[in-house]
Amino acid sequence: MAAARLVAVTSASAERERLAWAALQDVPDPEVPVISVCELGIVREVHALPEGQGMEIVLTPTYSGCPATEVIERSVLDAIEAAGLGPARAVLRRAPAWTTDWISDDGRRKLREYGIAPPGRCGDSGLPEGTSPIRLVRRRQGIAVPEPVACPHCGSVHTERLSAFGATACKALHRCLDCREPFEHFKPI
Repeated sequence: MAAARLVAVTSASAERERLAWAALQDVPDPEVPVISVCELGIVREVHALPEGQGMEIVLTPTYSGCPATEVIERSVLDAIEAAGLGPARAVLRRAPAWTTDWISDDGRRKLREYGIAPPGRCGDSGLPEGTSPIRLVRRRQGIAVPEPVACPHCGSVHTERLSAFGATACKALHRCLDCREPFEHFKPI
């Protein structure tokens, strides 16, 4: 009898977690609203708490000083409660640090379609979490030469960086030298 109850509780918890993930897919990033906080990789875990205690959502902010963190946290909690899964609580987990490698393939596609060049991959998914490979950087006269950034409009890598910062600290401003269109590049970290 106890085993049947455990299976029922586990099944109910799994269903609540599935519903929570579905609700969070619609929560946009406040700074780049074309991509959800799930596609951005900010939502790390979803836990159904014992019956009646709601949900726990584990979030990893993109940058330690990201001004949107509180807005994201509130939006996530509101989405869980609107889905009837609340009350909810958010746990901010800063280690391991967020990386642009956590952006989903759909998220990268959406960024490109929106006119933002998605970041290149920084790490290797085969490495233990929290570690990264040694990266070799080309240098010209002692200065690191950045990898070319493909224009999200025409695909050309004949681009130049105009400013290290775009509309937000996580993006840089570039211009395509072929189609002449300006665009932002999501900085890889």
